[in-house]
Amino acid sequence: MQPGRSEAAGAQSGEAAAAAQAKAVFLLALRARGIQDLEVLRALETIPREIFVPHRYVDLARRDLALPLRCGQTLPEPWLAARMIEVLAPASQHRVLEIGTGSGYATALLARIAREVLSIERFQSLAIEAGARLERLEVRNAGVVWGDGLAMLPQIGLFDRVIVQGSLSEIPESLVAALAEDGVLVAARPDPEAPMRQHVVRIVRDEEGGLAETPICPCRLQAILSGEARAL
Repeated sequence: MQPGRSEAAGAQSGEAAAAAQAKAVFLLALRARGIQDLEVLRALETIPREIFVPHRYVDLARRDLALPLRCGQTLPEPWLAARMIEVLAPASQHRVLEIGTGSGYATALLARIAREVLSIERFQSLAIEAGARLERLEVRNAGVVWGDGLAMLPQIGLFDRVIVQGSLSEIPESLVAALAEDGVLVAARPDPEAPMRQHVVRIVRDEEGGLAETPICPCRLQAILSGEARAL
């Protein structure tokens, strides 16, 4: 082998080793913080977060940090994305609705676990970019739609799992109506005793047909707003 090719091969090998080490450290850190679901961990291992972050933050993609996106939005830290999916408990037979696509990272994670994912994003540019990323990764069982996720149409049917990538002061009836009989909804909610604080909550129907909320962990997520953001 010519010296130039040998050096190039060595550099590529070194880069691959560094990437593998960074991935291992990334996964170990998440496990250390309590992420134990093997399906979630496999999804985190196989979906490259660096594809879903703005180019200027690629070197931070494997850090447990929230990162800014376009349109004033934020990509949550990997631990929070993983914890919300872990609590949602999607399975291979489940149809999942996601409100707030953002970069599409959580959409891709969900698609590795569930049968089908429909993600709705109110910012058109984010929806287009997220869809392109999923196509790049050849994700075939997830679709991104530009629209108002809080004004669901009955025609889209029922979902086994609903995840809201943001905070809701009230749970819209449209989302409750979209839940299948044994469905689970996960979202962030203000703490009733301290409205400036938030918790991720798991919501299911109780025996009387109402909603039972179980607080899971503190979080900081932006409010989910109604309507389509036409300018973006």
